[in-house]
Amino acid sequence: MIQSGFRHTDPSLFDAVIETPLGPLGIRLQEGRLAAVAFLDPERATPRGGSAGAKTVARMLARYFADPRQPLRPPLAPAPTPYQARVRSALLAIPPGETRSYGQLAAALGSGARAVAGACRANPLPIVVPCHRVVAAAGPGGYAGARTGRPLQVKQWLLRHEHRC
Repeated sequence: MIQSGFRHTDPSLFDAVIETPLGPLGIRLQEGRLAAVAFLDPERATPRGGSAGAKTVARMLARYFADPRQPLRPPLAPAPTPYQARVRSALLAIPPGETRSYGQLAAALGSGARAVAGACRANPLPIVVPCHRVVAAAGPGGYAGARTGRPLQVKQWLLRHEHRC
């Protein structure tokens, strides 16, 4: 099973592996729709192309890394749950270079901040569905379930990258 964020170690689970400024990313499609984007271990992942759909997503991501104002709107596989679909819609509405707090999103969704954080943590499409744009009331918060280490460094890099636009 493919999980979100940084939990992937087996690049063979992905249709394509691309090199990015953040290291290798795995791209997984399901019935022609983007189902997962994952940060892979640079020691184990070698860039490789894939299907036409995976190559299209790879081009979109390359454009995003060159200019974060470029839209990342590939067809997406359904969200895992109805609640995650609601959070996904809210995340996709946050423009590059802007952030929202977990509490702000929770208020907009009529939910709780912890539930929003859980949905962000379970997001199988980091970068494309920009959960990195959600921050704590006092600081960056976590990323992919971590509050330190590489995941938080990636979140901070993405926020800096988008604030340049």
